[in-house]
Amino acid sequence: MNSDLPPTLEGEAPPRILATPAAEEWIERLRERHGNLMFHQSGGCCDGSAPMCFVAGEFRVGGQDVLLGTLIGETPVWIGAAQFEYWRHTQVTIDVVPGRGSGMSLEAPEGVRFVIRSRVFTDAENALLEAAGEPLRGDGAAL
Repeated sequence: MNSDLPPTLEGEAPPRILATPAAEEWIERLRERHGNLMFHQSGGCCDGSAPMCFVAGEFRVGGQDVLLGTLIGETPVWIGAAQFEYWRHTQVTIDVVPGRGSGMSLEAPEGVRFVIRSRVFTDAENALLEAAGEPLRGDGAAL
């Protein structure tokens, strides 16, 4: 998916989450090795603010976590409620860069790390998102 493009259909709310082609390649590699995946974006500092990739079911989503959407392979991307309030007006793109972050994310041993890039939604996109209603929130079930 290309994060530089506006929504493709007029009147359709833009996706809140995208991935670069490089990130999609890594997500697919990790899916082949580990099975279904999920991401969680917390509001921590330093590496705690990086998107964390987990095997589906190994991270418990809380009732206040917000579902930004899904990526390749129906990989859900969740964000903490407080962080969502800061970022609700931005389109979030997961990218991958060389290097190793300190964390439990599945890509860490591979010499790469997922990072977040973002852009502010236009006024028109914000209006479409508002009309679409609030995104889903977690129910506390393991995903």
